[in-house]
Amino acid sequence: MSVFIIAEIGVNHNGDLNLAKKMILEAKKAGVDAVKFQSFKADKLVSKDAKKADYQIKNTEKDESQYNMIKKLELTEQDHIYLKNICDEENIKFLSSPFDIESAQLLVSLGIDTVKIPSGEITNLPYLEAIGKIYKNIILSTGMSNLEEVKEAINILNKYGEKNITVLHCNTEYPTPMEDVNLMAIKTMKNELKLPIGYSDHTDGIEVAIGAVAIGATVIEKHFTLDKNLEGPDHKASLEPNELKQMVDCIRNIEKALGNGIKIPSKSEQKNIVIARKSIVAKCAISKGEKFTEDNLAIKRPGDGISPMKWYNVLGQVAKRDFFEDERIEL
Repeated sequence: MSVFIIAEIGVNHNGDLNLAKKMILEAKKAGVDAVKFQSFKADKLVSKDAKKADYQIKNTEKDESQYNMIKKLELTEQDHIYLKNICDEENIKFLSSPFDIESAQLLVSLGIDTVKIPSGEITNLPYLEAIGKIYKNIILSTGMSNLEEVKEAINILNKYGEKNITVLHCNTEYPTPMEDVNLMAIKTMKNELKLPIGYSDHTDGIEVAIGAVAIGATVIEKHFTLDKNLEGPDHKASLEPNELKQMVDCIRNIEKALGNGIKIPSKSEQKNIVIARKSIVAKCAISKGEKFTEDNLAIKRPGDGISPMKWYNVLGQVAKRDFFEDERIEL
């Protein structure tokens, strides 16, 4: 099964539907499986006096409140319909993270069958209960949480019927310092939760996402922008189109490279076995009737004669014919 790759447009559309459409088309060109937006009502998401995170302060208007920052990034119901229709036309999956129950219900009404729970809602009991009641296919992001919080959230979601849950390891610092990534948590969660585990990547570059695939991530999510220099909270920690394409290509190569885990010679290397391995050969001319010894035998390429693993079976036997130097020994 292929790794499911999500280009998170998030709020990088900056409230501009034309920009959002261009991003969908570029993400499609890059070869991702889905694009993801964010669905919220600012009035339901954040208090008027809520402070911005450090990375938001750095990348947006300094005196602007968090409320005012996100208010202008809201998508209306008609916006959702417009963007979903573009995705349908382009045969790319439309996803969104609802930040409130009303937004989750909107997504259901639009026929969106998979919901992405953002990291900040993992301790929001009423929200988790509502998602559990209306969704079966759930992607759960786990930034800022510990394993017990993840387990508790999963239990709440499953109270209302067994779900198809994929859990994403995540760090919510933008960009995430390399020393805080902790990719090995993917293995820990896989062992503990017995669920598919993916990775939502907020590091600079593409190597960490590729590394996550190499250790078993089944889903990769990465922020996407057309230009890192645009104003907005997430552009700086996002990939531009050429970088997104490179990440997708690398992930697809890693998928091929992972193989089936069975240690046997590959089809492509079988032809090299004879060339690279060695055989038991005559170190010098050997006469018929002469015993094979360490003094008159050598081990050299190619490997189309008796294997050196038979060395002690050959020593002490008698030559049945003459051999010239470097000739492969026959018994």
